[in-house]
Amino acid sequence: MAHGTHDYVDNPRNAEIQISLNGKLVPRAEANVSVFDSGFILGDGIWEGLRVHAGRIAFLEQHLDRLWEGAAALDIALGHTRESLTKELYALLEANGMTDGVHIRLMVSRGVKATPYQDPRVTISPPTIVIIPEYKSAQPETLTRGINLFTVHVRRGAPDVQDPKLNSHSKINCILACIQATKAGADEALMLDPQGFVATCNSTHFFIVKRGEVWTSSGDYCLGGITRGNVLRVCRENDIPSHERTFSLTDVYSAEEAFVTGTFAGVAPVTSIDGRTIGSGERGPTTERLQELYQQLIHRDCTTS
Repeated sequence: MAHGTHDYVDNPRNAEIQISLNGKLVPRAEANVSVFDSGFILGDGIWEGLRVHAGRIAFLEQHLDRLWEGAAALDIALGHTRESLTKELYALLEANGMTDGVHIRLMVSRGVKATPYQDPRVTISPPTIVIIPEYKSAQPETLTRGINLFTVHVRRGAPDVQDPKLNSHSKINCILACIQATKAGADEALMLDPQGFVATCNSTHFFIVKRGEVWTSSGDYCLGGITRGNVLRVCRENDIPSHERTFSLTDVYSAEEAFVTGTFAGVAPVTSIDGRTIGSGERGPTTERLQELYQQLIHRDCTTS
């Protein structure tokens, strides 16, 4: 059976969690939003995925930067300061007694509509803000055995179509890519840019190791990934040659290693793409080293902030 970087170890404690719905704590079974909510009707909103380690939210300032940037682009007034939203996040963790091994989904929609229509001017409420914390860890084998990818026909678009820099609720292109990859028997989709160069995956960022160097896309057609940026950071800090550059599937198929990055699973190896074995077909030494360095960075961020 195909799996992916977002496969997780089920935890029965999640059935009893409290969810923050517009600042109020609600039991999971009772957490609902209106059928007139902009997020439900139109996918009109933005979100962030956050990891909790040692009682702290990893790289929170970077995630808040991206959230505020997305809100400004969509002309959504969040109704929060960074300090008040941070306080709300930690109050929710405290209410649930959560300190580690937790993934948070922070979602913001434009709010409730007077009628099901796209025009923001028919929004009649403040933004809807939902925060869902769960005990959620990646399957261990994902980080060792790795995943396989399939290159799909769905492209990452240009900013004048749907800006890939926006971490929006509108993910239909990524969903279509995921469906095609799944139907092909793969775990995730590898997506190209409009010129046919490698861009990113449907839910993670893509890297290869080529002649001892770490390559990722130029970044022009992918989300400004927090984990992506931090992996490039640990490369710089540890004298591992790394590049954001344009490259094609020819470079990918002949790479020594490949891996993907994301907030949930961190760094996960890729062992095959389009039926072609990458390198040895196993997690490579550079990938394994970057997994270790990235975990050290998380620990440093959460224990010194």
